Amino acid sequence: MNTRPATVSTPRLAHRIQGVTIADRMVPEEIPVAFSFAGATHAVMMASPADLEDFALGFCLTEGIVSSAQEIERVDVEPLDPGVDVRVHLRDAANRRFTARRRRLAGPVGCGLCGIESIEEAMRAVTPVGPSPLTLDASDIVRSVRLLSKVQPLHAETGAVHAAGFYIPGKGIVAVREDVGRHNALDKLAGALARAGIDGTSGAVVITSRVSVEMVQKAAAIGAPFLIALSAPTALAIRTAQAAGMTLAALVRGEEFDIFTHPDRLKVGGAKHVA
Repeated sequence: MNTRPATVSTPRLAHRIQGVTIADRMVPEEIPVAFSFAGATHAVMMASPADLEDFALGFCLTEGIVSSAQEIERVDVEPLDPGVDVRVHLRDAANRRFTARRRRLAGPVGCGLCGIESIEEAMRAVTPVGPSPLTLDASDIVRSVRLLSKVQPLHAETGAVHAAGFYIPGKGIVAVREDVGRHNALDKLAGALARAGIDGTSGAVVITSRVSVEMVQKAAAIGAPFLIALSAPTALAIRTAQAAGMTLAALVRGEEFDIFTHPDRLKVGGAKHVA
């Protein structure tokens, strides 16, 4: 559900060799999005105002607030000035669990861990993805990134947002979500997969950003045995992916990429395994 356009046109000075000209350029919208439970705000994120119901569901799933979409009774999106309040109504059992573990999380776009209350929360145990029969070859890794680049309309307009997609061999990118925040894009993807009934163990999460620990945690919550990224992982992200049983492929550049964890799940041909 969109509460306002995800992009706006604004005048911008474009400097050229011939002099200075004024031209319109599409830029992404960014607003505060609050997630409220039982009338109390739990989290405030700066985000793109699109796919907010997916965002709410995905956030609840990847943060462990619910274990399935069925534990959410409904989501109401209330426009505010200057943002929106996304009111999540949990079913009784989920609401009781959430009340027992409530914490406040508030942070800007680039930081998925700001505002938590303890080191233990930041280093929460990752959800193991478990054994998976899924294997990919090197061409799948390359193809997934190439296909993702073709299904990012907001990025094509603005050049300023992240994307998270889900790749299934033989089907391609079956879902994609975009946002000014990389964590938000992945949460929106998690929600979209859950609402569509797509099994997270059936494919690979593909992201346009670097791989931080929270990106691994969220991909593991989806159940994806593969995480594929354009940019590099942090050392903690690598250790977390290893512990989760997840194959991490990153630094995908053309036909080349690095495999950081669980290379046995990949039919390697031309990839470099980084120990």
